[in-house]
Amino acid sequence: MNEQMRSALEAFIRREAGADRVSIAEAKLLSGGSIQENWFIQAEVAGGAFAPELKLVVRTDAPSGVSGSHCRAEEFALIKAAHAAGVTVPEPLWLCRDASLIGKQFFVMRFVGGVAASHVVVRDAKLGGDRRALLERLGAELGRIHSIRPPRDDLAFLPSPGSSPALQNIARLRRFLDAHRSPQPALEWGLRWLEVNAPERGEVALCHRDFRTGNYMVDESGLTAILDWEFAGWGDPLEDVGWFCARCWRFGQPGEAGGIGAREDFYRGYAKATGRRLEDENIHYWEVMAHLNWAAIALQQAERHLSGEETSLMLALTGHIVPELEYEILTMTEAN
Repeated sequence: MNEQMRSALEAFIRREAGADRVSIAEAKLLSGGSIQENWFIQAEVAGGAFAPELKLVVRTDAPSGVSGSHCRAEEFALIKAAHAAGVTVPEPLWLCRDASLIGKQFFVMRFVGGVAASHVVVRDAKLGGDRRALLERLGAELGRIHSIRPPRDDLAFLPSPGSSPALQNIARLRRFLDAHRSPQPALEWGLRWLEVNAPERGEVALCHRDFRTGNYMVDESGLTAILDWEFAGWGDPLEDVGWFCARCWRFGQPGEAGGIGAREDFYRGYAKATGRRLEDENIHYWEVMAHLNWAAIALQQAERHLSGEETSLMLALTGHIVPELEYEILTMTEAN
């Protein structure tokens, strides 16, 4: 972090915290954010309610982005709504809309300890405490997210899901594939299957749209935070359930719920929080949708690298998972 950015953040935190003086003792770019940029800040604070020390995360834009990702002001509003609903998220503190301060908009939230890295979480049985209890907790957290229903003045920027959230998703994916520079026949096949088998519109709720292993943090006691709200929107709650349970988010592990255990434990936590019993046959559709959505995102991530906007080995490698996703889509739709 350069001195100009450091000084600007010190002045911003001092003003928002009502402090006499703020000095940033440590600032480092956190790993793991594939879409946005996250900075860990440890600040010494003199005066005001936050003295003597604040540990924060400053979340701002990466050099390039993915279509459909919310701006930081919108993501901040979503985290505030989730926090108010009792969802375990880092406490949202302050939003800065003035892009001139550090060159782009950002928001500040309290730092929360824990591990999010998916390849570590699925393999280290010590993380998350009892895995059955962790899955129940995650199911309950998702139920709390789905308790947020439209209309909401604070979330007025979210588009309506229309007459069918499934068909709205399909239309968005079709626009993306039609505009893509190379043909994607396996994805087109999956998209047509989704269109033919689209469910009737049911409940509409706030969907996280990236609720998976890798986007929550745990320590050895259990869950510490749900992260990354940049794709959230109104939709069918089963979209989130299918995303969490989809094979592409099990990271090579046998556990059908996020690679960490049985989906029945996850379903049980959700049912306790919502009173809604989940049925496997309703979720298969949304697992296929999850693979299509992830394939589209993976193609966009590869384009960010190939375009030269943001040279990154991680972005380049993400593009290489598309054939695996295509194979899974074909397998899942073969008998239907």
